[in-house]
Amino acid sequence: MKIRKAILTGGGRATRLHPITTTINKHLLPLANKPMIFYAIEKAVEAGIEEIFINTNPGEKDLENFIGDGGHWGIKIKFFEQTGGPQGIAHVVNEAKDFIGDEPFMFYLSDNIIFGSLKPLFEEFEKNNYDCMLALSEVSDPQRFGVPIFDGNKKLIDVLEKPANPQNNFAVTGIYLYGPKLFFEAFQNIKKSDRGEYEISSIHSNFLKNNKNVGYKEITGWWKDTGKIEDLLIASRLLLEEMPETNFSNYGTIEDGVQIKGKVHIGLGSKIAKDVVLIGPIIIGENCILSNCKIGPNTTIGSGCEIKNATIKDSIILDNTYIDVDLSIANSLIGKNVKIIKKTTTDGRSMLIGDKTIVEI
Repeated sequence: MKIRKAILTGGGRATRLHPITTTINKHLLPLANKPMIFYAIEKAVEAGIEEIFINTNPGEKDLENFIGDGGHWGIKIKFFEQTGGPQGIAHVVNEAKDFIGDEPFMFYLSDNIIFGSLKPLFEEFEKNNYDCMLALSEVSDPQRFGVPIFDGNKKLIDVLEKPANPQNNFAVTGIYLYGPKLFFEAFQNIKKSDRGEYEISSIHSNFLKNNKNVGYKEITGWWKDTGKIEDLLIASRLLLEEMPETNFSNYGTIEDGVQIKGKVHIGLGSKIAKDVVLIGPIIIGENCILSNCKIGPNTTIGSGCEIKNATIKDSIILDNTYIDVDLSIANSLIGKNVKIIKKTTTDGRSMLIGDKTIVEI
């Protein structure tokens, strides 16, 4: 049976990405200057998905307002609020029960970034008539994930959630395929874990213990769960490196004397002064002003930013940020409407710094 429906995550508080995610939904954070969740939507559409259901935090409309009804991708997108507070991602799926009905579906954690196509996963799921199919990837820190357990014949026999001593280096990625009805039946038979959540691994363990037909396939190409800031920066860098040169165009104004090396995109209305050095890959948003600075490589700058005198590389700068200081900035995620300026007096530095901020001076 063809999979035409998908559930994507859009809720949660992403506390590991504070303070940035106190004011912006994690799934709207830009990677290569495109909202993270757009990559998940595009992968789903490419695989043949026609309807997507996205969970949101109660009362939050940012995702819905930004994404719309799916017409941009030629599909239908609906949003549903997560009720009862955070109770684990298996609970997110169960909340969409009425949307899915009696059809097979994909569940996709939208903070997972992959380069490969999902089509081979879908094709194998349909060909083998699986009840469930898991996408696996080899990682250096499997204790952060659900870990598959195999017998001596490489048959999948269990899945453990965040084990302290993983038996292998494989992680169950945030991409899951399910046959009709079975997920919701299994949900009625699992209990909350010690951390008070309905774990997705408990669903898969239930399947395996009840002899359901559970398949697995290792993801081809690169995969990253962007749960930490360093993961976001790695994902952004790799996406920039992989983007074709046709995506890098100049719609701004560049003065004579600007030094440009590699792939550089400059948005409409942006102005680049003659004393600027740009080392690609770089994406500069619309209506930015750059002067006497060196940008790149592996850097994205949001719209409405003004940057003077600084050197910035391997970083993500969000919209409307103002930087005017002789400072080298690297491996950084800088939020919206931030000011980084030079101290003009000698009586100490003035700072307004939110919770969980990291500043190196």
